[in-house]
Amino acid sequence: MNQIDLSHWQQVATDYAFNIGGTLLAALAFWIIGRWLIGQVGRLLQRTLERQHVDATIMRYLGTTIHVTLNVILVVGILGYFGIQTTTFAALFAAAGVAIGMAWSGLLSNFAAGVFLIMLRPMKVGDFVTAGGVTGTVKEIGLFTTAINTPDNVLTMVGNGKIMGDTLQNFSSNPYRRVELTAQLAGSADPAAAMALLRQRLAAIPNVLAEPAVEVAILEFNLVGPVLAVRPFCHNDHYWQVYFDSNQQIRDALGGAAFPPPMPAQVVYVKQ
Repeated sequence: MNQIDLSHWQQVATDYAFNIGGTLLAALAFWIIGRWLIGQVGRLLQRTLERQHVDATIMRYLGTTIHVTLNVILVVGILGYFGIQTTTFAALFAAAGVAIGMAWSGLLSNFAAGVFLIMLRPMKVGDFVTAGGVTGTVKEIGLFTTAINTPDNVLTMVGNGKIMGDTLQNFSSNPYRRVELTAQLAGSADPAAAMALLRQRLAAIPNVLAEPAVEVAILEFNLVGPVLAVRPFCHNDHYWQVYFDSNQQIRDALGGAAFPPPMPAQVVYVKQ
């Protein structure tokens, strides 16, 4: 009798193990196939949007949203395959969402700000901006944060809420940008000759625009002499090249014998 009971329970355990194992293997297969299908949908969507010449910012935002949504649907489907009541989980997720929303209101504000960034489009991927106190090139506008690469190649994540709530400067929106430089002259130098020479030298720098023309004018006076405002115009992509080349031309043009070096001088009267 004991031997019969033992054989019976062994058979039950074996059947149960086969059932559990089969269910786990099926769930694993569903997960692998589901992930593969999600990847195919993402690639198909990307190709479709690229053919429609959709902006890269909108394309990445839609791709992220659809990827997250399909993964949630896949998990819910697998749980339903196991016989777990997904409606209960949906209610739990909704309650958890309310609790998390109250605790993490900042996160939801970042999400809402991300939607407005996509709709209003004050900037897009590839633009050079100052947003949320960070200056750099926009790499990605995500659901909650925006990735910005700073000029020293540091990837910085800025909350979308901070970007929308702060001043945003987009240096790539306009077709050109003005480079701000100054040049100090000695008091005995001829400012008209210096300004004419600088206009000629800076206009010959690569990527400096002919229109608007280079601006060179007297900005102010100090104890050394007149200070010139030197302002070439260029596209934002060439800003730093024009900036450094202009400084070099200022040094070369005003360093000759025709222009005395600007040195501070004081007159001292000695009374016996």
